[in-house]
Amino acid sequence: MQFKVTAIASYPVPVRLGIFAILLLLLWSPFAIPLYIFFGDRPNLVSISTMAILYIEFIGLLRFWSKKVYQNPRWLHYYGIEATRYNGIACLRGLSLGLILTLSLFAFELSLGFLEFISPSVTLIKIIAEGLIIAVLVSFSEELLFRGWILNELDQNYSTKIALLINALLFAALHYIKPLSEMIRTLPQFPALFILGAILVQARRLERGKLGKSIGIHAGLIWGYYIVKVGGLIENLDYIPSWITGIDGNPLAGLIGLAFLGILAYTNLLAAGFINK
Repeated sequence: MQFKVTAIASYPVPVRLGIFAILLLLLWSPFAIPLYIFFGDRPNLVSISTMAILYIEFIGLLRFWSKKVYQNPRWLHYYGIEATRYNGIACLRGLSLGLILTLSLFAFELSLGFLEFISPSVTLIKIIAEGLIIAVLVSFSEELLFRGWILNELDQNYSTKIALLINALLFAALHYIKPLSEMIRTLPQFPALFILGAILVQARRLERGKLGKSIGIHAGLIWGYYIVKVGGLIENLDYIPSWITGIDGNPLAGLIGLAFLGILAYTNLLAAGFINK
């Protein structure tokens, strides 16, 4: 009996996700294992190389998945990526929103005396440009994975609310693939990651399935954090509890950060007309 790839589309969500993950692992291992064996003494090189290979293969497998499993040749469109004016403007709006929120969060904490401002010791223009490139690359890859592929799979079988909750949980949980000691230390960040994941799902839904705004918001948050933290513009004060300013230096993982995420969710709904002014 001949197996048809299209039959995978009728499998339960966990099975579909599992098949995809196993295929990706099988494709990645022949490249990753030799790198770990021969260049194990150069962890940065190995980490960057293996992640680059993993994502290139993820893109290739995603294209195959859309075309062969779901019989959809417009695979990027299927996952919310479109080179259109509408999507581009949504991305820029999201970028501005995420950047303003992050910088406003730091400014608010500075005004309360929770942080100390430090004059930059590096070229800030370089940090701003570097941060934008990194933010766009990271947000594009994570949004295509979580709000693109995984959300599409969840939407096949679950209601929009259940799909949102599972997607946000997976987004938060998969950020904890790290050594146990570090996982325990950063566990208080989980609520912030969950709320952010829900906001980014919400952003795609409000933009008629397009990923532009989700990518923009995510990139703006990373960009603002990169400018301030890597630029060395602030210093946490020891006598201020981290649960207020942000666990492990993550400004969104504190009480004030969670409040600002709530503002972001509200602003998102307001802009889409779901809430009356």
